[in-house]
Amino acid sequence: MAIDGHTWRHLSRSQRPREPLRGLDAAWDSVVARARRGFQGPHTFLRRAEGLTAQERAFADLTDRRLREAADELRVVFRREREQPEEVDRACALIREAAWRQRGERPFPVQVAGALVLHYGGVAEMATGEGKTLTATLPATLAGWRGRGCHVVTVNDYLARRDAEWMAGLYRSLGLRVAHVEQGMSARDREDAYAADITYCTNKEVTADFLRDRLALGRRSGLSSLLLDQLRGRSTTPAARLVQRGLECAIVDEADSILVDEAVTPLLISADAPNPDHAEAMLTARDLAAELRSPPDYRVDERHHELELTSEGRALLAERGVRLGGVWTGRRRREELVLQALSAKHFYLRDRQYVLREGKVVIVDEFTGRLMPDRTWRLGLHEAIEAKEHLELTLPKETCARISFQRFFRMYRRLSGMTGTGVETRGELWHVFRLPVIPIPTHRPCRREVRPDRVFAAREAKWQAVVEEVVRLHATGRPVLLGTRNVAASHEVGRRLETRGIPHRVLNAVNDRDEAQIIAAAGRRGAVTVATNMAGRGTDIRLGPGAAELGGLHVLLTERHEAGRIDRQFIGRCARQGDPGSAQAFASLEDDLPRRFAPFLSRLLTRLAAGAERELPSGPARALLGRAQRASERDAARRRRAVLRSDHELDELLGFSGAEGG
Repeated sequence: MAIDGHTWRHLSRSQRPREPLRGLDAAWDSVVARARRGFQGPHTFLRRAEGLTAQERAFADLTDRRLREAADELRVVFRREREQPEEVDRACALIREAAWRQRGERPFPVQVAGALVLHYGGVAEMATGEGKTLTATLPATLAGWRGRGCHVVTVNDYLARRDAEWMAGLYRSLGLRVAHVEQGMSARDREDAYAADITYCTNKEVTADFLRDRLALGRRSGLSSLLLDQLRGRSTTPAARLVQRGLECAIVDEADSILVDEAVTPLLISADAPNPDHAEAMLTARDLAAELRSPPDYRVDERHHELELTSEGRALLAERGVRLGGVWTGRRRREELVLQALSAKHFYLRDRQYVLREGKVVIVDEFTGRLMPDRTWRLGLHEAIEAKEHLELTLPKETCARISFQRFFRMYRRLSGMTGTGVETRGELWHVFRLPVIPIPTHRPCRREVRPDRVFAAREAKWQAVVEEVVRLHATGRPVLLGTRNVAASHEVGRRLETRGIPHRVLNAVNDRDEAQIIAAAGRRGAVTVATNMAGRGTDIRLGPGAAELGGLHVLLTERHEAGRIDRQFIGRCARQGDPGSAQAFASLEDDLPRRFAPFLSRLLTRLAAGAERELPSGPARALLGRAQRASERDAARRRRAVLRSDHELDELLGFSGAEGG
């Protein structure tokens, strides 16, 4: 089935379901999604991509000036939004020729196929190292020619700035202006960046700017407010100036991370709301929580991160409340405060969920391992953690505006994405965003060897085995990349490697400023690199001289993640572009994943093990980890569905729907 402007157009906001589908509606929607994937597989796009070579020959003979004139002619076609498939193909052929002249890189057919998926409003699953940055320039150019702006959204400021600078010459040769938005920029600079044809930015910055624009407009709708100001002859003050010009087109890099993993985290705009009594209450709650014991005073549900006071605990708090007076005399409020202090104690741990920097609690992104210095936990949780750490408490915050990432990105008129791991979430991406996931094959055959997991009963036995494996590989000269889930684990493995005299570099949230430089050197002969989660994502690991002959980069996971997709992301760091490479995971039954999501089976296997030092049989252990991951993924999906329902209910309550966005 040929793909043209009618068979698979960009799905507009009105075609995305306004509320979560349930029951038979959701089941039928899944059937429709599978049928669409059958008609619109990767081979259709690859055939079109491979058919561009004939048109490229015509562009190769043109001078730079004539090539620019040809680009201007195509720009007129795309501005009218009436382009035909052959004009899309012609434009892609022209952009390939321009990329060769400006960067010495000609997008491979698989990259062009991925670009076509993006142009027609899908998610292109492309393996790590397949050149997603260059792939995005083709659909971004086509969107930029339309004249209403295109946002290329990535996961951190470094990548937004780097990609905009890398591709600036290519875009200029095609008659487009490119800019980027990063943290710390002034409102005037942001306005100028969003006025460019193509703007590189992070999901957090573009969403925060949208919320600030909403606050600047006040309660009136955006269009009516601007028209009234112009008709009345008012000049827009700097405080009320809008920085964005609308939500026309977004190309989301790492789409699974931004659209799925971070979907449950709302972005807030808040203001200080001084309350001395609140600060005193947080300190008192910390002290009361320290008096309680589990059991008998409360129960901890580690899987769902929930706490429950027992009757003994409630009686103890009631007794203390009578003595303290004030807010502590009310049962509901005192129990809320103490449960929050207990939550900070049990579920929010230093060097896991946060780090301390210059006397401040700084959140660590759960999925990327990066610091988020501009973010705070809400509803008093941040102050509870500061109280636990005996730090000066920040002022309570009053929420002025709030939006989730999935609610925000559903507002774009044209939405597409790319990622290395999208197949696992294709159902959710379709139901929520109407984004079909199309896997794109690699340019060269993959030479990655994934070895069976090694699982131990005790965490200590696992760490010893990890270090022995690194020592063995390092002796051969092979580069090794160790993946850890959090900062504490990276420090632990770093300490053990130092004890054994193994030179290494640690990349975690504490030294995130050197992220790209550290990860880029991970493929050199003899290099040992420890990285939290997906730190360094977006930076290629190229093999140094002699490393390929030794077997290439070996990726060693020190723990299974709560989603198998994240494991696959890390494993994908090796064997890029046909290079050799291998990967293996080490785990223990004391790791967070089996302990939280398969506690009964973990205890059973532990009892069956002859001793804590013993390595468990691969089959049962892998089945246990798989079961725990599936349980974790189901829990996460339920939370995201709850957020989506909450978004819909908020839209209905406030009359602030996606139709107004932009």
